[in-house]
Amino acid sequence: MDVRNRLYDRGTLRSYNLGARTISVGNLTTGGTGKTPLVALIAKMLTEEGETVCILTRGYGRENPKSRVLVSDGERVLVDAATGGDEPVELAIKLEGKVIIVADADRVAAAKWALEKFPITVFILDDGFQHRRARRDLDIVCIDATNPCGNGRILPAGTLRESFKSLNRADAIVITRSDLVESTTDLQSRLRKRNYVAPISLAATELQGTAPLEEFHSGTTKVQADTASAFVFTAIGNSENFIQTLVRCGADIRGQLTFRDHHRFTQQDIFEIERKAIESSGEVLVTTAKDAVKLRGYNFKLPCYVALTETVIDEIDAFKKLVISSS
Repeated sequence: MDVRNRLYDRGTLRSYNLGARTISVGNLTTGGTGKTPLVALIAKMLTEEGETVCILTRGYGRENPKSRVLVSDGERVLVDAATGGDEPVELAIKLEGKVIIVADADRVAAAKWALEKFPITVFILDDGFQHRRARRDLDIVCIDATNPCGNGRILPAGTLRESFKSLNRADAIVITRSDLVESTTDLQSRLRKRNYVAPISLAATELQGTAPLEEFHSGTTKVQADTASAFVFTAIGNSENFIQTLVRCGADIRGQLTFRDHHRFTQQDIFEIERKAIESSGEVLVTTAKDAVKLRGYNFKLPCYVALTETVIDEIDAFKKLVISSS
């Protein structure tokens, strides 16, 4: 990885201009770092400024990872999670189909294709920090406050995708889940040793409420606040942080069942989830939006609710100015 980065730094390996302003949102570690909600927030900021936004994403976990899939055309969601990937479809639903989303492992080719079909003014690279073939105007790196360095080792020995010294490439740093730790002062000092100039923002995850699974799928979501006697099931990168967020918001959690990240649910899984929920005295099921997009068409005996969360950033005006000025 170090050799690869040096080759890009020296220009031996080429980075390609995507043809429109480009913002990358990525991280240094594997697993969930709160990156996807930040992508949604940035996309919303840009669309409110009149930009035509296209999110370029790999779409990890979809049935045919080598295909190019138009997940959303800027007006509606076009595919399901199996075809487009759980996170791209989650983004499309969260953004109400108002952003163009393309799932393709080759972001450079995907950008060229998208520009031929849509009047795109800004690209957002979802999980783009290591995708150096695509040139970017703003490089944002997410650092999870609850586990900033993983175990300190590079893949496959650890959970770091590349050395922490690579943080010097970042134009901005967002410390996610800052609300789940007592202080970020020490972490910010450590980050400053790797990058002296990039602005550092603190992000927290807020629970807006919950919505019935059927309403979430139909797009007629009415936020509710009832999470009493809840049994939680998830298949995300960091389930414990999701649980902590629910608890901090007053949820009465009776039990939980965790699957591997990007797990594709089956009806048998639903039977098992409900069995464990009943054993734990859970009266309702609660899951994430990322998981909910994979649950269309399954039969539930217990009410199933989707936790609706959003990312909140301190000094939001300064962060928004950074995002808007890059475009």
